[in-house]
Amino acid sequence: MTEPLPRPRIRILVVEPMSSGNRLLVEARALGFELVVASYDRDDRRIPEPLREHIDELVVVDTNDEPALYDTVAELHRERPFAGIVPGFEFYVGTAARLAGRLGLPGLPVADVEALRDKAVMRDRARAAGLRVPRYAEASDAAGLDAAAARVGFPAVLKPTRSAGSIHVTRVESARELHRAYDWIRADPRTDMGRGLDGPVLLEEYVAGPEVSVEGYVLDGKVVIISVTSKLLGAEPYFVEIGMIVQHELEPPVRAAVEAYVTDVCRALGVTLGPFHCELRLPDGDPVLIEIGARLAGHSIPQLVELVTGVSLARVMLAAYAGLDPAELGVFSAPRAKCAAVRCFVAESGVPAFKGLVGLDELRESDDVLDISLYYEPGAEVPPAEDFRCLLGHVIFQAESYGSALSRWEAIGDAVRLA
Repeated sequence: MTEPLPRPRIRILVVEPMSSGNRLLVEARALGFELVVASYDRDDRRIPEPLREHIDELVVVDTNDEPALYDTVAELHRERPFAGIVPGFEFYVGTAARLAGRLGLPGLPVADVEALRDKAVMRDRARAAGLRVPRYAEASDAAGLDAAAARVGFPAVLKPTRSAGSIHVTRVESARELHRAYDWIRADPRTDMGRGLDGPVLLEEYVAGPEVSVEGYVLDGKVVIISVTSKLLGAEPYFVEIGMIVQHELEPPVRAAVEAYVTDVCRALGVTLGPFHCELRLPDGDPVLIEIGARLAGHSIPQLVELVTGVSLARVMLAAYAGLDPAELGVFSAPRAKCAAVRCFVAESGVPAFKGLVGLDELRESDDVLDISLYYEPGAEVPPAEDFRCLLGHVIFQAESYGSALSRWEAIGDAVRLA
């Protein structure tokens, strides 16, 4: 009897994995995929050493140079076709969609991806669909800020239209603070993933109320919402995320309103496949869009979601972008915790030379603690608490309820301090 021919390995390309996108590499390897990664592989786009063992082929290319990236990817595709092209980070959602569109592979609609990256376009599209968004105005230079402020009023929030990780997201109370925050954006020489901050900015109404994120995915045109994450923020005027708890407790009518609103946001913005991460504020329980990303959430949220719901959003993403059935990839499993949370650590004024954190050894002995990570090596300079770059490390833990998770989150913050 003739033996059946072995099935060829599924070949995928991940473009510039970072943050939760690194989990795509681990899961692709576990699934037996042939994994190709396109990365600049230097500076803040360098692939971490422990992840290199999961990669079959690392293609070094400037991922911010889309024509050069396309030429490289098209040649690789001609040699041996990819089943899918997956964005490894927020900045490459549009890039992956355009590459996939040109090569005839599954992907987000090219006509819609600008609305998923540019926060001003995002609000235009959501408002046109009849969804509540903050009052907002875009400005391209200092002269346009005053006109934006006249439309939006104070207090307001200033942010770059195309950034991520809360970089330069600042609450402002007056025209003086607004211009100072804008000047700070323009004077900052740092880049994020090789990208500067010299583009337009968005000024929007400050919306008071609890902040949550909604995690889910789109499959066969259906929006599936699987969890709501409570987001715990550092001190304003900045919006550094220092904690997340899954699931956030909402009254049934509020939960229903949130799910209906997020479903409408996905449809308005063209989220047609794969996972999404939608950030909202809930003034008086009424959902208001902060932003939505058609990618995995950061800050270990996918890990928390999988613990509580049993759904692997990383595998959902791989399945969606490769045109595969999620169930066949082991996306769905039994929940392992009733509630899960992450506590991040910061030093408000920054650290000239990081020496570590005191109190972590005791936490490692706790049955509820699942993971402890430090982000900086000893001696490193840590910036002040203005965006994600100030985070020193985290502790992930499980709990029996939302209330006990919140109490434990606060206790961990009291127990851990700078060395």
